[in-house]
Amino acid sequence: MNRQEAIKRATELVSKMTTAEKASQLRFDSPAIERLGIPEYNWWNEALHGVARAGTATMFPQSIGLGATFDEDLLKSIGDAISTEGRAKYNMQSTRGDRDIYKGLTFWSPNVNIFRDPRWGRGHETYGEDPYLTARLGVNFVKGVQGDGEYLKAAACAKHFAVHSGPEPQRHFFNAIASRKDMEETYLPAFEACVTEAGVEAVMGAYNRTNDEPCCAHEVLMNEYLRGKWGFKGHYVSDCWAIKDFHENHKVTETPEQSVKLALEKGCDVNCGCTYERIMNAFDEGILDEKYIDQSCIRLFTTRFMLGLFDKTELDDIPYTKVECKEHIDLAHKATKESIVMLKNDGVLPLNRDKIKAIGVIGPNANNRTSLIGNYHGTSSRYTTVLEGIQDVAGEDIRVYYSEGCHLWQDRIEFLSKEGQPDLLAEAQAVAELSDVVVLVVGLDEVLEGEEGDAGPGDKVDLLFPRPQRILMDTVFATGKPVILVNMCGSAMDLRLADEKCGAVIQAWYPGARGGTDVAQLMFGDCSPSGKLPLTFYQSSEDLPDITDYSMKNRTYRYFEGTPLYPFGFGLTYGDCYATAMSAEKALAEGQFDGAAVKVTVKNDGNVATDDVLQVYIKDEEFPDAVRNYSLCGFKRVSLGAGEEKTVEIKLNTRAFTSVDADGNREIFSKKFTIFAGFSQPDARSEELTGHKVLSQTLEI
Repeated sequence: MNRQEAIKRATELVSKMTTAEKASQLRFDSPAIERLGIPEYNWWNEALHGVARAGTATMFPQSIGLGATFDEDLLKSIGDAISTEGRAKYNMQSTRGDRDIYKGLTFWSPNVNIFRDPRWGRGHETYGEDPYLTARLGVNFVKGVQGDGEYLKAAACAKHFAVHSGPEPQRHFFNAIASRKDMEETYLPAFEACVTEAGVEAVMGAYNRTNDEPCCAHEVLMNEYLRGKWGFKGHYVSDCWAIKDFHENHKVTETPEQSVKLALEKGCDVNCGCTYERIMNAFDEGILDEKYIDQSCIRLFTTRFMLGLFDKTELDDIPYTKVECKEHIDLAHKATKESIVMLKNDGVLPLNRDKIKAIGVIGPNANNRTSLIGNYHGTSSRYTTVLEGIQDVAGEDIRVYYSEGCHLWQDRIEFLSKEGQPDLLAEAQAVAELSDVVVLVVGLDEVLEGEEGDAGPGDKVDLLFPRPQRILMDTVFATGKPVILVNMCGSAMDLRLADEKCGAVIQAWYPGARGGTDVAQLMFGDCSPSGKLPLTFYQSSEDLPDITDYSMKNRTYRYFEGTPLYPFGFGLTYGDCYATAMSAEKALAEGQFDGAAVKVTVKNDGNVATDDVLQVYIKDEEFPDAVRNYSLCGFKRVSLGAGEEKTVEIKLNTRAFTSVDADGNREIFSKKFTIFAGFSQPDARSEELTGHKVLSQTLEI
């Protein structure tokens, strides 16, 4: 159903409601209006990496892992699988009268905030630190969720708008100060793309203030950008209980009724929380014009009509058998394999089944289901940890020993010996000594990094592993056995010791419910790793500005002034892929500059077939206020057989050649650019780690 028809039907329906009925529909838990044939509807549903919190569903890798795939087509397929399962569940539940929370078709996903600081607890909900990568993946996820049929298969929601990435403990009263330049250059592009390219149906406001205005009632963000420059036509939703923060924490209003007035007048249509229960108070006091209630109510029913919730549609026929079906489970395995990043390999990988007789699997995340899932997750009918994956994949001829080694984060007093050392360390040491190779599985889980309230304070204080894990690492390294470190977490950690001591380092993220199988298959060479880091792994937290500083100076690969441990865009394979030649030519359309075509010849000199990710970066060589280093402007997954060579073309649009001035104006300021192409970013550290140079060419337009 096109939007104009939906608006017409929504306007007609809303005109039949009383003021109190209209007000009730702006709550997230909208009650039924039986006299008009309107069933109850709960707007709150989650689908960050699978349908969440509503029973069984396919569980894909956490979003940061999806970011590491650098795979637009994959994200669209995952979005499609999620909305298919969402529809299947909705059809089953609604016919049985279950319209409770997490049972609707308005999914509050994706999170397209920029992961600017690796200490931010919710960073693993995002696609990483780069606005271009985030935009491309976010757009395709939204398109997959919403579909391209007559009706929306589900409604996606881009969150949290905007300039939002911690600190979690302060989010209810924090004021993020960002320049117009940083907003246009970093914080807003992914939201703009989701609106203008994907037609995202909803946008969620953040808890914090940005430049003094609360994000759920922000004139610049909501009206100048979102509904103004970008032409957004969908509905706006508050983060949960964010409007209550107006009067309780931000102190921009004095009463709930004033908060209602401010939010509705700025265009916040639905309230996740309880403050909109005071709409009628504000109306009766004479401080709220009914036209704002009407406006929001029409927007919300427009979405419900576009979802086909008042019509008989073919979407009603999607059966429950689609939930966690083989096709979707296979897609999740594909996603996990593409997400895993191999950061180091001295030749210990892939493991040779014919030469290894015993493997020691050690560490608190080796057999930890929680470390598979990340936050905002559903329920899988099966979980496969890394230990279980290795047991299944290694084969009957290899003995697999196991020791937890230590607790994930807490020194467990009950295991202390008289000497003050945990007894499990002795077991871990024995397992290592009995093994030909050790797989040491460490990291975090959603209890240690996540949302304020769900994960304690939410943020990390630094990039160090918890103390018990550091002790365990020292113990295992001291045995002298070859060690493969598998890091399961959603953010950058201090991996300097692992880089020094381990034969291989694998970043597995939170790989999804059955991800242990994929980690094991990768280690045994049944597939080649091909993920790329969607964020910078710094040497330590000493490299970072204060987390409350929202200036992009010295943050992320585009502005960082130091040398990272592992750079953005880096990731090894079992092949040996590099670019052998490139050409960049400007394109014209009706005599006007229309971007450029970059052709890159790539080759795999290795003896193993592999995927790899070709990356194109651009640097403005003339404009003094351009991005300090360079910016990702194109990427493509490439499959290369052993010894294979092929030519790949990546088209750059005109936006790639724009820069942003100090006032936030985006335009093409220069005529001279450098284009870089290769399987990593064009920095010295990547060249050192990969052994290959990234090619470059000057292009004048």
